[in-house]
Amino acid sequence: MKTGVYPGSFDPITLGHVDIVKRALKIFDRLIILISVNPRKQTLFTKEERIDMIEQVLAECLDRITIRTSDTLTVHQAKNLGATHIIRGLRALTDFEYEFQMTHANRALDKDIDSIFFMTDNKYSFLSSTTVKEIAQFKGDLSSFVPKYVKQKIEEKFYK
Repeated sequence: MKTGVYPGSFDPITLGHVDIVKRALKIFDRLIILISVNPRKQTLFTKEERIDMIEQVLAECLDRITIRTSDTLTVHQAKNLGATHIIRGLRALTDFEYEFQMTHANRALDKDIDSIFFMTDNKYSFLSSTTVKEIAQFKGDLSSFVPKYVKQKIEEKFYK
């Protein structure tokens, strides 16, 4: 069984993330969504809220998805979870440079874990969780950036 790990903050999960998950499931039998928890990083949503949003948004895929949180190196967590690949999305050249460096660092740490990259769909090439939060802060329309359930959760955070 081929297992991949898709790491990220998912703060919140966006339509770009959903696109990558669905495309990764065409290649992998099982996908572990690994929510990175960094105690030094300020997040909008708790890890429990992020898990909830992912479960709601990807409900139709949950038979092939496991959601975990991690506060360790992704490459080590991937190995511990039995994954062979780390899945990453690429939006722009700046993403490539960062991911290129991370892939080589990960290979130095564990040569058995490889990376696989998905070019984002053009309509999501500018999209990030940070962008979504900035748009929400100024009461912009999030409908084309996040699933409806996530939009509700963001509005609860910002507008109550």
